[in-house]
Order: sequence, then structure tokens, then C-alpha cells
Amino acid sequence: MLDTHALLWMDRNDPTLGPQTRALIENTWRSDVVAVSAISFWETALLADRGRIVLPVPPEAWRLDLLQAGLREIAVDGRVSLLATRLEGLHRDPADRFIVATSIQLGATLVTADRQILGWDGALPRQDATA
Repeated sequence: MLDTHALLWMDRNDPTLGPQTRALIENTWRSDVVAVSAISFWETALLADRGRIVLPVPPEAWRLDLLQAGLREIAVDGRVSLLATRLEGLHRDPADRFIVATSIQLGATLVTADRQILGWDGALPRQDATA
């Protein structure tokens, strides 16, 4: 499971994405198990609309390109929404809470460089995206 910034780094071949993490993503991509929360597409579109990032194509086309390349999109459902409210000690950013809850619900490792998520005490397998 990729956090939004990890998805952007992967897509841009950004060197901030560490070599260990890049290898992990490439290996899991071959197995069709790399996923993102649908919230990451919402978050990316907001960043593009606000001029904080530039996508190579409109967000809708960018999303479709990634999905056609094999990325799995995980919808935010009621279970994830309720779990996101019960993440004791995690910061209040709603997008992060949905992404973490989705990862927990799937039993997936979350690839993130967010120090607050990496340092959180909750039961979440995680991989530092910069490693």
C-alpha cells in the first residue's frame, strides 16, 4: 500500500524513493499487489488544483494510466471509515487516517515517509519510503 507521496515519487522515478523501497515496489508490482487508497487520487487532484504539484496529464487520465499499468485502487468503504475514527494516537489528518485504516483493513504494509505515521504506536506494518 502506497501513501500518496510514495505513489507520486514512484510515478516520477523520484530519487527520494529509497532503493530498498523501490525494489519492494517493483517486486510486488509484478505480483499485481501494489495498491493505493482511492483517497490518494483525491489528495493528488487537490495538490494539482492548488498548483503544489504538476501531473503529466489531467488527474483523471493519470489515475487511469496507473490503474491500467496494474496499480490496485482500494475504495473507502464503511469499515475503513469507521476504523479511521479509532486510530488512537495518530494525527488528525483525514487523508492519512483513511490511508492508514485502509492499509490495516487489508493487512498490507504501508509505504510512507510520513514521520508521524512511521512513529505511530498502532499495529500497522510499514516501510520507510526513503529506505
